Amino acid sequence: MAYDTDNIFAKILRGEIPSEKLYEDDNTYVFMDIMPRADGHCLVIPKTPARNMLDATPEQLAACLATVQKMGHAVMKAFEADGVTVQQFNEAAGGQEVFHLHYHVLPRHAGVGLRPPGKMADFDVLKQHAEKIRAAM
Repeated sequence: MAYDTDNIFAKILRGEIPSEKLYEDDNTYVFMDIMPRADGHCLVIPKTPARNMLDATPEQLAACLATVQKMGHAVMKAFEADGVTVQQFNEAAGGQEVFHLHYHVLPRHAGVGLRPPGKMADFDVLKQHAEKIRAAM
């Protein structure tokens, strides 16, 4: 399938939709998930078009994973987490909902499950969490 230039992450990259930016480099952009399943849940995306891992270039994948690692360290430090979960979904049958390659980075604490999906965050709390992550970087 063709890449949809009107997907929500493409609109975020173009500045048409606001996001709580955490980090940016030449190839990747990181922002808070507005429906977090854990405190500090963020998303890493390439700045260039790719529907998902299946059609991404090796360079896009390498850039994303380097940023995922950086963000994994940052969210663990910011939230004094015991671990980190990284999720990445491909195509609708694989659980993908936004068709722009993205990685979920979630700080995790032993014995604490993820919150159910689909609940919008309080934006003041989201901003506080973003500040903690930026400070940890």
